[in-house]
Amino acid sequence: MNNPLALGRILLLSTALMSPAALLAQAAAPAPADQPADRSAAVQGEEQVEISTLGAPAARDIVVTGRRQQNVVRATPQVVSVLSSADIARTGDGDIAGALQRVTGLSVVGNGFVYVRGLGDRYSLALLNGSPLPSPEPLKRVVPLDLFPTSILASSLVQKSYSANYPGEFGGGVINLTTKAIPTETFLSIGGSIAGDSVTTGNLGYTYYGSDYDWFGFDDGTRDIPRGLKTAIRNSGTTPIVQGANYSAQDLQGFAASLNNADTALLQRNRNIPANFSADLTGGTSFDTDSGRVGVLAAFGYSNSWRTRDVLQQSSIDPDLAGIPQTQFQTVITDNHVTVNGLLGLGAEVNDHKFRWTNLFIRDTVKQGRLSAGYNRSVEDQDPTLPASLLKQNTYWFERQLIDTQGVAELRFDKLSIDLRGTYANSQRESPYERSFSYNYSPVVGDYVNNLTSAGQSADIAFSDLNEDVYAGSADIGYKLDGALKGTLTAGYAYNKTKRTSERYQFQFFRPTGALNQGVAQERPDFLLSDYNIYTYNIQLRDVSGAEGSRAYDADLVIHAGYGQAEIELGNGLRIQGGVRYEDARQTVTPDAGSGTNISKSYFLPALTLTYNFNDDMQFRLAGSKTVARPQFRELARQIYQDFESDRQFTGNPFLTDSKLYNAEARWEWYFDRNQRLSLAGFYKKIDNPIEASAFFAGGGVLRTGFANAPEAQLYGAEIEAEKHFPLDSLGGEFFATKRLVMIANYTWTKSKLKVDDSIVIGPDLSPVAANTLFRDGAPLTGQSDHIANLQLSFEDTERLSQITMLLNYASERVTNRGPIQGTLRQPDIIEKPGFRLDLVGRQGFKLLGTDMELKVEARNLTGTPYKEFQRAGSNIIYLNRYKVGRSFSLGLTANF
Repeated sequence: MNNPLALGRILLLSTALMSPAALLAQAAAPAPADQPADRSAAVQGEEQVEISTLGAPAARDIVVTGRRQQNVVRATPQVVSVLSSADIARTGDGDIAGALQRVTGLSVVGNGFVYVRGLGDRYSLALLNGSPLPSPEPLKRVVPLDLFPTSILASSLVQKSYSANYPGEFGGGVINLTTKAIPTETFLSIGGSIAGDSVTTGNLGYTYYGSDYDWFGFDDGTRDIPRGLKTAIRNSGTTPIVQGANYSAQDLQGFAASLNNADTALLQRNRNIPANFSADLTGGTSFDTDSGRVGVLAAFGYSNSWRTRDVLQQSSIDPDLAGIPQTQFQTVITDNHVTVNGLLGLGAEVNDHKFRWTNLFIRDTVKQGRLSAGYNRSVEDQDPTLPASLLKQNTYWFERQLIDTQGVAELRFDKLSIDLRGTYANSQRESPYERSFSYNYSPVVGDYVNNLTSAGQSADIAFSDLNEDVYAGSADIGYKLDGALKGTLTAGYAYNKTKRTSERYQFQFFRPTGALNQGVAQERPDFLLSDYNIYTYNIQLRDVSGAEGSRAYDADLVIHAGYGQAEIELGNGLRIQGGVRYEDARQTVTPDAGSGTNISKSYFLPALTLTYNFNDDMQFRLAGSKTVARPQFRELARQIYQDFESDRQFTGNPFLTDSKLYNAEARWEWYFDRNQRLSLAGFYKKIDNPIEASAFFAGGGVLRTGFANAPEAQLYGAEIEAEKHFPLDSLGGEFFATKRLVMIANYTWTKSKLKVDDSIVIGPDLSPVAANTLFRDGAPLTGQSDHIANLQLSFEDTERLSQITMLLNYASERVTNRGPIQGTLRQPDIIEKPGFRLDLVGRQGFKLLGTDMELKVEARNLTGTPYKEFQRAGSNIIYLNRYKVGRSFSLGLTANF
């Protein structure tokens, strides 16, 4: 079977539903010769590939034996990149976000959000086994991918060209994560690692006690809202909890005293931050029955890591960034990051039918302590008698949790196939006891004081709670054509309902009768808010939740969708896949106060891809489509949100509208050898009403981020990727007989520009403004890097597990926020500079007491590349965030039984 076109026809004939995911989604990509096959994937034989379709119109397993075109990327009708379990293992990344940043055109920004071809995470679609996922991040609808440990995933697909079987919210691409499948044999894998970095481990950091179970990522009830205050919140509606008809001074004192003010407020210095460690356990078994096979797979993982950042943080209110910054702080932030995850999968194969039930639990917690020293000139502006010098401390606790259960039935009846899929997912984010204290330097006493009344002297606490449920179901039917016309016809229906509730209640400690005396005002936070002081000096809790936006909101998104699609072989090496999707969507955000949002729209979304195999090992693709991008709930809700990564506050804009995208791509591909290729592509996107993150100044000169629709944007670019294997047996000697060098390289050049005029848009502060005042004509889209490059060089053994891999990643500067407007003048945009990063990963297999062992050594960020986020105007520069990023090293050991 040397003819690649003939093999492609066999693939089509063997497929019940030929969808993009059908050639990718299962973990069971072939185990390469450089390591033992993953026993959790059903892969057997010299050249066999199992490809399954959980997550999109599905296909039966395909077993292909041949010498040419075993490349899954080539066989798909769409433009895809596939990370198999072997690819993920080679990079050594602990979560899938880290592994995905090696894929052509992808970059990871912030807390695990993947950008595809320069389009922000809001233009990316994340699926788990083809089903939608809710996000535990209140600012995002897309789930942060650093939540997903690579140990529970079998593969990941990135599809960059749209096809009608996928949801219409498709901008840069879709990322389909596939969990591990039923094993072919009983296995057990136990692993652990220890790690540290040059900036954090063994160095100074800050933490606080919290609760007894913090080390496990759970709170023991210490951070629960006290019962009395919780009842008051529930009964208050939109009425603030203040002294008056409903609450006495004694009530408000009682609320203040009922809070756990010692365990959550006392920041502690740790001069020897501990090392990071992790452990994981994966096992599975299967057995044959009279009509098929039944199997179970389970996985558990735990990681506990620390990160300290010594950050320079500045802001300026001058349009040219001239003069002394408005604020400047040196802030030491220590994050204790704990992740617990579990997976339970049950599956059965009955004749030609497959059934699967997958359950996933991920809990990700960040405990953060921070201390800041610097100045804020607005203190002097409010009270000229006070100096601007401030000392601030914050203690935070961020819980993110995801529970997902999915059921799939893949039914095969000769030429007819039916796929049924249902999922329920719940995500939660709780941030209880968001505490902040601000002390102002007093030259009178020669110390920092906090009298709870003067400018720059305050104590605040906030409670945030988000809950989101996703209900989704779909049915797909396919029919194979095997007459004169070869191909597959597919059609399907999908239902998706997302429901979110979000609350944030903020309170201030204050004295209604004036400032505290200087002696009390000098006390540290836990003494300052002691029960004695609260009752002796009449310290009360004041509700300020509705001062800036809504305290709570409910949000819903309901989508009904149907599609039809055909993939046909036209002969002479020509294939065509075309289809159209209809989506009817209603999105609402209902706040407890202020403007709400109700967007109800329907779309027809066509997609067409043409593939021409003009040579035995070459093909050319053309693709075009129309897609949409809807505003995220958090972009619509006028509610304050503190992001622990960027250390900025965000708020929404209820007047945002949908974005429409028009996509085109052309690609040449050369598959010159097994698992080796060279490809070159060009792409273009036109976006109507793109949503851009835009900074603005809130009260007191606080820099905050909001959102606004720009009139139009265009994005275009080119990418090249190559994979080449170099056998080293020609060097002679037994050592090189089984060795090879693997080179994987890719580069993406992207250019984007906003097209704006003087039309009126609603700005992030909800004021109407001319578009060319808020946005600069020709400015790049937020999140878009002009240059993204990756290089992997791996020296490895083809007969046993032995690898040394060098990973070089580069991303050029990109805009994170549009610059704020001062009067009629606009400040420069806020820019992030990722720069170069060099990693080394070594993996070695060996036997110990008859057990297969794997040793992994990692060295990350050997370039010591710092993090920089700044504004620049000529020679003037303001650093919003600048800090060193340590060189990290880890040692891991895994036993496979």
